[in-house]
Amino acid sequence: MRSASIGSARRLRFLMLNWRDPENPLAGGAERVSLAFMRGLVERGHTVDWFTYAFPGGATEVVRDGIRYRREGGMKSAAWRARCWALRQPRYDLVIDQHHGLPWFAPWWCGTRCLAYIHEVLGPIWGSFYRWPVSTFGRWQERWTHRLYHRVPFWVPSESTSHSLMRHGVRDVHVLPNGVDVEPLEELPDKSVGNSVRLIAVSRLAPNKRVDHAIRAVALLRARQVPVELTVVGEGMVSGALRQLAADLGVVESVRFVGYQAEPAKLERLRESHLLVHPSVREGWGLNVIEANAMGTPAVVYPVDGLVDSTVDRVTGCVTARETPESLVDGIQWALASEGRYRGLREAAWKRSREFRWTAVIPRVCGFLEEVACGQKLV
Repeated sequence: MRSASIGSARRLRFLMLNWRDPENPLAGGAERVSLAFMRGLVERGHTVDWFTYAFPGGATEVVRDGIRYRREGGMKSAAWRARCWALRQPRYDLVIDQHHGLPWFAPWWCGTRCLAYIHEVLGPIWGSFYRWPVSTFGRWQERWTHRLYHRVPFWVPSESTSHSLMRHGVRDVHVLPNGVDVEPLEELPDKSVGNSVRLIAVSRLAPNKRVDHAIRAVALLRARQVPVELTVVGEGMVSGALRQLAADLGVVESVRFVGYQAEPAKLERLRESHLLVHPSVREGWGLNVIEANAMGTPAVVYPVDGLVDSTVDRVTGCVTARETPESLVDGIQWALASEGRYRGLREAAWKRSREFRWTAVIPRVCGFLEEVACGQKLV
């Protein structure tokens, strides 16, 4: 694929369809990444509109960083409202239909080129939030959507997501990496393993993130006479349950819940920790892994889609053998077994994080989007 700007010869019009925008209180990593790419298109001289769900307190229409945001409807009505609004606008060169479980059906109404964009195939995540039969229906609906879109080109951030889509019958998938806002440390300072293990979990406190597995790992490490402390960064719907679990397991003094942290404080906590632990059900990529790596902190992650892409097993961190707290403990102890091994993981993780700077990623992705918008054959 060519990364040079093809669309710069003329101003192109892009429409991003996404259930959230960066100002939505529920916005997360997907919105941060999408915003960076859309800003990149604006900086290259293009027009970008972003249609999204309405939320309390959000203006119906607002312009930020050269991007026009339009907010209407919700889960049941937004696709229809997007169609009605978009067809009143000047013709777009490319519509980006970003799925988060539910699609916008844009290929059948936008009247122009369309690119499907997903960060992950939800799959087992449906079971983290919903009981049967809703969870089963969600997984069926997602597979049905992918079959419906099987002739539409997809844009994804990881090989894992690509493979999952292809298993669902999608034919044309393009993998382009995400970038991170975190600038890697200029130099890698010393960090000794020492006598006490400092772990950190950074994520939304939701069922699919399985932070409870990290807390159970703390209890198991203490049972093995390993001095350990876990810092939990983030807030969410299972915060109370996680605090109760720490109390039930008798590890309250070893688990610190610090809530949301502004970026400088979050990065300082990542830098001070020995390991990031990320036992999620599934990820599109795992931005927090690369952020930790940029601070010189390797990760121990579960062997699930996305995380097996962001962590290179036994090189930049450890991918556990199984999705269990016991396996998480084994991975932690392997990574910290010797000063030499830990130092090697840190250095490899830190060096690899440089590949995901926005300055390296944005030109490649924007060039790709321009190619699609111009109807050029993708290579």
